[in-house]
Amino acid sequence: MNMNTKKKTAKSLSFLASLTAALLISACATQSPTTGRPVIDVAMTQAMQSKISPDAAIAMLKEGNQRFVSSSMLKRDLPGQVKTSGRDGQFPFASIVSCIDSRSEPALVFDQGIGDLFTARVAGNIVNEDILGSLEYAAKVAGSKVIIILGHSHCGAVKGACDNANLGNLTQLVAKIMPAVKATPDNHGSDRSSKNHHFVDAVAEMNVKMTVKAVTEKSVVLKEMADKGQIKIVGAMLDVETGKIDFY
Repeated sequence: MNMNTKKKTAKSLSFLASLTAALLISACATQSPTTGRPVIDVAMTQAMQSKISPDAAIAMLKEGNQRFVSSSMLKRDLPGQVKTSGRDGQFPFASIVSCIDSRSEPALVFDQGIGDLFTARVAGNIVNEDILGSLEYAAKVAGSKVIIILGHSHCGAVKGACDNANLGNLTQLVAKIMPAVKATPDNHGSDRSSKNHHFVDAVAEMNVKMTVKAVTEKSVVLKEMADKGQIKIVGAMLDVETGKIDFY
């Protein structure tokens, strides 16, 4: 694919995201009597979810993060969404595996509402059999269209792995991040400890990429769906200082 084709594809995805978001707002929203702005008061439905492609799901998340960063989040009636999703069921369009870091709450940084996202959170955004099983349910049974492995800058779990931390059950968790530490070359000098934040962030990115690969290597179900184009599995990094998310 040449550069011009890539640019056209990116523009098409951006247009698709905007169109999809507009359709969702019109389908899910009522008008505020005070501001006149649309208020989303119902949750994602199965009919809406079925019309979202994996590429459109990614584009919707990108657009949501842009709203978050620019402080232009959509207005939502969250109790209203609770009522409709509780009554009619849940049909999230995306699944997010993120760290437990308090600055990386998926629904906030992607500007999504009740019933939009499945989220699995664990320090270091790693996957194990339980999380993989959860993702298989989300995609194969519940119809989620994309899996995002979301890492972030200044990650404490990654710092622990860089320093070979030893603390109760945390020892076993950081051991799962050690392959990323070993695979990451020196960055801004030879210091490979948590004191070198450039190295820490490079390890966090490597950990995301290795986790994306691990999802398809360890889940036959998800690999088959990805190979058929039914879902996409994508890595992303959140900058906790700006809120901006970069996708791989």
